[in-house]
Amino acid sequence: MTKIRDDLLLARSAVTSRINAPADKVDIATWLLSIPDAEYQRCAPGDHISAGYTTTDDGRPMSINVEQVGSALLIEHYVGEITDKLHCKMVSTSDVFSDGGRSKIQVIWELTAKPDADGLEFTNEVTVHPTDEFLEFLERAGLTFDQASEAHKVASTAHNRLETPHFAKSIENAALAAA
Repeated sequence: MTKIRDDLLLARSAVTSRINAPADKVDIATWLLSIPDAEYQRCAPGDHISAGYTTTDDGRPMSINVEQVGSALLIEHYVGEITDKLHCKMVSTSDVFSDGGRSKIQVIWELTAKPDADGLEFTNEVTVHPTDEFLEFLERAGLTFDQASEAHKVASTAHNRLETPHFAKSIENAALAAA
C-alpha cells in the first residue's frame, strides 16, 4: 500500500479564470465526469493526452486522466470526494513516469466556481504530495526534496496556466448549451 506524505508539500498551484454563464446553469461535476476525450485534449493542447470516466468498486465517481506535466507523464486516478455543481475535489494516487523511472505521487485537484455580479470566478487548484515511494525514488536519483519540489512547482504552474482558461471556457460552453 502506498503511503501518502501529506505532511510534505511537493507543489501547489491555483489559477483563476472567468466563466461567463448563469451560475444556476454551471455544473462542474457533470462537466468533469462527462467531458469528451477530444475536449479534454483541447483544454491543454500538447499536454492532455486522454480522459475517461468510471467508478470505484464502492461506486464513487472516478476520472482517469493521462497528461504530460513538465517532463513527466502522469496517469491519474481521480476519485471524487466532493462532486457538487460549483465545487469538485478529486484525489488521485498518480503514477509518474520520468526519465529516471516510475513512481507515485498524490494529486488533489479542486475546481471551484464562485458567483459574482458578472458570472463566476473559476479556480483550478492542484496540490501535490509525495509518497514514501517517491521519496525513495528521489534518493536513488540523487535528488533532494527541495530540487524536486521546485521542479514540480514550475511544471504544475505552467500546466495550470495553460489549462485553466480552457477549462473555464469549456464549462461556460456546457452551461450555455444547457441554458
